[in-house]
Amino acid sequence: MIHIHEETARCLLCYDAPCGEKAARAIRAARFDNLWTAVELFNAMSDEELAHAEASCIHYDKPIRISELGSQIRKGQKDNVQCTKEELPSLEINFCDMVCENPFFLASSAICTNYEMVARALEAGWAGVFYKTITKADIREVSPRFDAVRKEGTPFVGFRNMEQLSENPYTMDFEILHRLKENYPTKRIIASIMGQTEEEWIELAKMAEAAGCDAVELNFSCPQMRLTGLGSDIGQNPELILFYTSYVRDAVKIPVIPKMTPNVMSMTSPALACFYAGASGISAINTIKSITMSHDAEVSEKKTISGYSGKAVKPIALRMIYEMTGNPILHKAGIEKHMDISGIGGIETWRDALEFIQLGCRNVQVCTAVMQYGYRIIDDLKLGLQHYMASRGITELKKLVGEELPNIVLPHDLDRETMVFPKIDRDKCIGCGRCYVSCMDGGHQAIEFGEERKPRILGQKCVGCHLCRLVCPTGAIGLAKRMKKSPSSASWRPTNG
Repeated sequence: MIHIHEETARCLLCYDAPCGEKAARAIRAARFDNLWTAVELFNAMSDEELAHAEASCIHYDKPIRISELGSQIRKGQKDNVQCTKEELPSLEINFCDMVCENPFFLASSAICTNYEMVARALEAGWAGVFYKTITKADIREVSPRFDAVRKEGTPFVGFRNMEQLSENPYTMDFEILHRLKENYPTKRIIASIMGQTEEEWIELAKMAEAAGCDAVELNFSCPQMRLTGLGSDIGQNPELILFYTSYVRDAVKIPVIPKMTPNVMSMTSPALACFYAGASGISAINTIKSITMSHDAEVSEKKTISGYSGKAVKPIALRMIYEMTGNPILHKAGIEKHMDISGIGGIETWRDALEFIQLGCRNVQVCTAVMQYGYRIIDDLKLGLQHYMASRGITELKKLVGEELPNIVLPHDLDRETMVFPKIDRDKCIGCGRCYVSCMDGGHQAIEFGEERKPRILGQKCVGCHLCRLVCPTGAIGLAKRMKKSPSSASWRPTNG
């Protein structure tokens, strides 16, 4: 039996793929967890088409097993309700008093530095852009400026970025934004700015408003500015956040959205500063200060602190979102009634975006995933989220906003009187013994591994930590029924399949 996610992860996601548009699109849909679309596309392909696509696949190792992949996806998703395009719910949502056709925006970064790039993204289906940060400062970038953290042959899980702000003359950038708004009036065009003085912040914000921008984002969070008093130096100081946000808020009528740094102990004070300054919303998070040690990424044999992003930072970003949307201090101040949150950090699939939305975000921004896979991921971001909504009978995206907040509690409020045993599916188990090794050396020595190469859980030793389930490469270990902790009870025995 083929492993869907493992096989699709091997796909090179070729440009103009030789396997054919239909097969390439189906594999990409599966790769980005949009199995509804993958099923539809694979169902539309004959066995002969699948075989031809597989024979045409180019790869450095071995071709993707497209025929087997199609069969497996059809089989696993046969009971899923399929919706026609007309039946799919709308993704329209209001963010900072802006009606957005969907919640997916480009994040201010290298993926949106000129007119042609942004135009292609908007035409592909992105609802808007936070344009790369505009400044009057002299920007001189380094080379190379990127590095990646990989694990076991996967596409990079973390991305290190030393890029700063737009290198274009600031007047040119505002001309670009003006053209974008003129040519794409239904899209949301947001200028990201960074000043060096109060006067510069005000001047740049007014220029953004004059260019027709829908909102202005204040970059208080870039971690690698070469001049002090810029970027994350501001975001780490609630007093400076309050002052600069207030200056801009009083100077323009369009929404003002400070962009927050994660390089703080807590998001509470910065968020309160934004609130009291009259911000319309908050973007969070920017990249995390980091160092990577790759010689290939050195700049003239030197390394430095720079920003870290990608899939690996998503749990940190979610925690910081919750510190704003689920914080009783901020709720008491009435923050949720006056500021919307734009979530950033490790968003690659529609499920990633959903997690931010369920914690209270009304908008999400994507950067690193676009750098890896291109603007084309917007198809599966939108369709995946729409099919998910349809599967739950949800017709408005706003109904998902914050729905998981009641389920987030403090550690001491968690249920510590029950446990869930791991449950082994012997049909899926291939006898690799990964669960045994991890449990012996990193767990509670609660798995036996005999001559038949099938693991057996020792109920008296198992504590339900589920390390075994997480390391299983085939998904053969699942969840049994939750039960009371009762070592003397006959029910204290796990099910082995």
